[in-house]
Amino acid sequence: MDSNNMNNQNYQQPYQQQPYQQQPYQQQAQYQQQPAYNNFYQTPQIPEEYKPISMWGYFGYELLFAIPFIGFILLIVMSFAPANKNVKNFARSYFCLLIIIVVLFIILAATGALASLAYM
Repeated sequence: MDSNNMNNQNYQQPYQQQPYQQQPYQQQAQYQQQPAYNNFYQTPQIPEEYKPISMWGYFGYELLFAIPFIGFILLIVMSFAPANKNVKNFARSYFCLLIIIVVLFIILAATGALASLAYM
């Protein structure tokens, strides 16, 4: 019974509010990011290795790579040499497309050759 009375006394005490203690303001270093461009009509400064290729640039590279022997040599050179990553990635994707086409052509030629041997 004594323990019940003590518990009731704890509940009956008015809630005492602690005074609010404000933490001192710690000033942090302010880092302001410079905008990519200050003027609306000025283009952002992009490093030379990430400059985008225009639509006509892609078209020109496709025409260049389509030349039978010289285009293949230039395709291999462009896959490894240029400083622009967009040209390099485009040349690599074009080279992968050529490899897929050659493999499909070999498969179709082999199945056609095997089919003609079956009818002899």
